[in-house]
Amino acid sequence: MAILSDIILYPIKSCAGIHLREAVLTRSGLMSEHVFDREWMVVDAQGRFLTQREHPRMALIVPSIKATTLELRAPGMLRLEIELGLPHPQLAPMLEVQVWDDSVRAYDCDDVTATWFSNAIGVPCRLVRFHPDVVRATSTTWTGGVAASTMFADGYPVLIAGSASLDDVNDKLRAAGREALPMNRFRPNLVIGDIGAFEEDYAAFLQFGATVLTPVKPCSRCPIPSVDQATGVPGPDPLDVMHGYRAKPELDGAICFGMNAIVTDGGDERIVVGQDIGFELAF
Repeated sequence: MAILSDIILYPIKSCAGIHLREAVLTRSGLMSEHVFDREWMVVDAQGRFLTQREHPRMALIVPSIKATTLELRAPGMLRLEIELGLPHPQLAPMLEVQVWDDSVRAYDCDDVTATWFSNAIGVPCRLVRFHPDVVRATSTTWTGGVAASTMFADGYPVLIAGSASLDDVNDKLRAAGREALPMNRFRPNLVIGDIGAFEEDYAAFLQFGATVLTPVKPCSRCPIPSVDQATGVPGPDPLDVMHGYRAKPELDGAICFGMNAIVTDGGDERIVVGQDIGFELAF
């Protein structure tokens, strides 16, 4: 029986995550205290999304969920608090924003928030919030035609990774004279224990109570795993070591770690670290 080893919620795309004891697994991704995974996103003046790929200091923006606010801290910055209540739909300013190939409407957070993020990251930018009326559909190419949606995640609502998979990568990094990496370099939502290395690649499903989570697409990796999430400083890229055995032909040789997943049955399921998970391989 597989075990849920860790739950990580990322309220703001490409900023630090929050490790949780429990959360709700919804069809749009994780949710805790009415805060959804990747519900907020940082954009430039043209509305295009920013990530640690170009701005590794985003790793140092650390959110925490308070009673009615999302509290943000960053080195050298005063604390910022963002109200969790949704703005008035007719009065709130809106922006058209771009995340990969998708253009969607989003709430524009205020100028004070924009100034805070611009100073924290070092480039002019704004914070936007996913609009609840928007449906951002995932590609059905990898889902077998099953419809799903996500907020500002790259492509799918949930990313899973096996703890044994990281152990395997770290064994190879050490053999190459490199330091082992923590799981936060790969930024999963759910870490799965008590399965073999990379068995998540071949899982038919993961069963959380009445909710079924189905892995659909390997997660191809960019340079973000090279960024130290505690310092915001890029270091040696592990992808060179991973290239020898983690390149996926079905993704044109992209180096992969973890699996993108969608909820295919149920939803709004309370999940807890340490719980048993139904896990079945697809062969």
